[in-house]
Amino acid sequence: MAELFNNYANIIVFLHVLSAIIWIGGMIAIRLAVHPTMQSIEEPKIKLGKTLMLVGKFFNIVMPFIVIILLTALILTSATTQSTEHTLKFIIWGIMTANFAWMYFKRSKAQKLFDAGKLPDAKATIALIPKLLLPINIILGIIALWLGVELRGL
Repeated sequence: MAELFNNYANIIVFLHVLSAIIWIGGMIAIRLAVHPTMQSIEEPKIKLGKTLMLVGKFFNIVMPFIVIILLTALILTSATTQSTEHTLKFIIWGIMTANFAWMYFKRSKAQKLFDAGKLPDAKATIALIPKLLLPINIILGIIALWLGVELRGL
């Protein structure tokens, strides 16, 4: 791993940072711009259907970037001197990934309920995503970005 990092350090760090920007930036855009806009849709079935569609597309877009973050993090941590900040950052990305998996599960369950015509159940199932789960990942992501800047000595 150290040789891989030594030969491709710029590419590995670039992919790591780009993936973090896409994941965290996407979550911020969804929570602060798209979600409030979606609330202006008056028809509950259309609002919920569009929300499920939007969240599903976003999740599919960010999944490869989450994998890239985790792979590049493994390379970075195996090739550099470890510190408390490295460990903390790795733990944060792990928590964010687990939280993402929980959101993915909740969204999939809500989609099945929606498809079965159980709109109140679908709405209740997905409600935690914008209210709690997404904000948690945004905050953790910003902390991880800050730690990444600190670790690089910028």
